[in-house]
Formats: sequence, C-alpha cells, structure tokens
Amino acid sequence: MNPKLRLAALVAGLAIVASACAAGASPTPEPAAPTVAPTAAPPAGPTEPATLSGALTIWHAYGSSGGRAEFNAFSRILEKVQAANPGLTITAVEQPFSDIFTKFETASAAGGGPDMFIAPNDNLGNEVRGNFLVDLTGKIDDVLANTNEVSVSGSQVDGKVYMVPESLKAVAMYYDTAKVPTPPKTTAELLAFVQGGGKVGILSGAYFGWGFYFGFGGKIFNDDGSCAATANSGVADGIKFVADLKAAGALVDADYNKVNDAFKSGKIDIILNGNWTLGDYRTARPAAAVAPVPAGPGGPSSTMVGVDGWYINASSKNQDLAIAVATELVSQASQEIYVDVAGHVPSNTGISIVDPLVKSFSDAINLGVARPQSKEFGNYWGNFGNAWDEVLLKGGDATAAVAKGCTDMDVANGH
Repeated sequence: MNPKLRLAALVAGLAIVASACAAGASPTPEPAAPTVAPTAAPPAGPTEPATLSGALTIWHAYGSSGGRAEFNAFSRILEKVQAANPGLTITAVEQPFSDIFTKFETASAAGGGPDMFIAPNDNLGNEVRGNFLVDLTGKIDDVLANTNEVSVSGSQVDGKVYMVPESLKAVAMYYDTAKVPTPPKTTAELLAFVQGGGKVGILSGAYFGWGFYFGFGGKIFNDDGSCAATANSGVADGIKFVADLKAAGALVDADYNKVNDAFKSGKIDIILNGNWTLGDYRTARPAAAVAPVPAGPGGPSSTMVGVDGWYINASSKNQDLAIAVATELVSQASQEIYVDVAGHVPSNTGISIVDPLVKSFSDAINLGVARPQSKEFGNYWGNFGNAWDEVLLKGGDATAAVAKGCTDMDVANGH
C-alpha cells in the first residue's frame, strides 16, 4: 500500500570554511635596487558570473490548465532567464497536455523532439523504461539539496533521478466562502449539501476520482503490482458515491473545460480540482478558499500527488545546456514567481508559503499518496477509465465495472 506523504522541509546548511596558510620566513640576500620602478598591477575587479549561450527548444502544456496564470508565470520566468543570458535563445512551444507524452516519445525515438519539456511525473516511469530520458543522478545535486523530500522522491525511478523538480500538484476542494461559509468535511456532508440544492462540480474519471477510493477504504494496487480493487468494496463504493452525487443534481462530467468554466463563471460553488488552476480561480472567484477533498467513511480521501518538473531528452544534442537552463527555471527566484502568480506549491525548501490558498493546498498534499511509477500503473488508466464510464455514462453496476477493470488490468500486466 502506498504510504501517506508528508512534506518534509529539508534545511541545507552551507558551511564556509576559510583557511589561511602562513609561510615561514627564511633569510635571503638583499636584492639590488631596481633601475626601473615596477608597475603596480591594477586591482582585480569582481568576477562576472558565467552566462549560458546556445539554442534550446522546450515544450510546455500550460495552455491546457483552463486559464492563463501558469503560462503568465512561465513567460515571466523565461524573460528573466533570457535577459540574464543574452547569448541564450529559447524557443518555447506549447503542446496539448493530452498529447505531450506521446508526441515527445515519438519524436525522441526518431532522434528529434525538444531538448526538454515540463510536465507532471505522470509518465516518468514509462519514459525511463523506454530510454527517452537523461539520467540526472549526480548532475543536479545543488538543486536537490534545496528540494523537499516528496519532490525528490517523485523525480526518481528505481533510485535514480530523471527529472528536475519544480512543484507539487494534487487535487483539493475549492469553494466560494461567500456562498459556502462552512465547507463539507465528509462525503456524507457533501452529498447532503447537493441534496439540499448546493451547486457542486465533480470532474470524474480515473485521475480526479482517485481520492474517493481511499475515502471509502479501497486501493488499486497490492505491493506486488497486482490489482487490489476487489479486495473490498472501497473502490466500487467510491465510484458509486460520485454516481450518487450526479443523481442528486451535482455537475459530474469528465469534460474538464465544462466543469472548470462552471466554477469560474459562478454556476457552481464547489469544485474538486488541482492547484494548477489556483491563480485563475483567485481572480475569477475572489472569495475562493481551499480545503481537502471530503473524507469518506474509510478515512481521508487521499488524492494522487504528482511532481512537475523538467524532462531532459536523451536524443538532445544540447543535454548539458538543457540541464543548466532547467536549473535556472527551477531556481528559488523562479519558483517564487510560480508561487505568487500561479499558486504553485514549490519544491524549493527555501520558500516560505504565506498565501493562505497555497498553504491550504500544501496541507491537502500532506494527505495524498504518491503517484505510482511502476510499469503496472500504465495499465491502470484505460481499464479503470472504462470502469468509471460504465457506471457514470451507462448506468452500470459499480462492483461489476471494478471487477472487470481489475481483471483487465491484471491480464495486461501479466498478473
């Protein structure tokens, strides 16, 4: 079973040791007086920091977040990095998030693709096993020395580092305090709120629904990678609960933009969504607040915690430059812009979180479970996505749908 996460602040102490060596005096003959006075050397000026030079192509998918806050933060950071490095040319290309991993793998396998791209660690394990990424072990130690434990762990596969971490991502509950002064803390309270006419939006499916498995006492994987979803009724109960919300009048849909836009426009007052939308929700709903996803009868609804970071293309001819630029893009100064503009939960331990919404997301992340990086996890998405569709779109039985998803996943994984 996946352990619950705790954001641990790692304080890196820097010790500067100065040593002085005094040479012993030895008698020497007195030199003859010089005929020409020696020219005094000019005082040494301050050493200019080395700048980066060259050209890189980088990919991002910030346009898929449903707003502009992440892209605005990213653009500001790029401008600062390029201004500090006049010889550096960065071509940033936006990709749809739904396509970024497959497009990268196809291009990299053919010897092309971007030099690097930023994304959550959704597909990190698969891309490592496919030999698409540079092994960064020992190459970004300065970054990792100032990075929280969860982000370091989320950047690793089999103990090696394959991503330059930037921030933590998870799902929590946004609510408008002007309309919902006291947010529901349990799934029972959430259902009662909807039954009483409360306006709630639920993004359904294998990602956004993950937390409800745990809230109802279930889980997806055993320690050996086999399916655990039928060991008890928890996973099926979690899916059925979302179906019950839909039947009671909640807006339940897998269409991200439909549910996201409904909260931004004020059609709904509660939504379960990730912190990538925080900057935009802060503007659209000035009274917005954040709380954990309501707990179920089985305990906390532990959402999936991911790590955003830079993937370095193994096919790139500019790997060293890409690593150096990625290091700048996740510096403390850069992450502070992400926090202030986009509401990211930073991976850098030197940043104090003062924004109450970001702090609330940090607290919600504490209740989460790490995104698995096992090879078996790759076969979770399609099979359990089908289970969610069977129940929510076709009115099927949740227990039967989970049993089929579990069997199909195990067959695909050879269990």
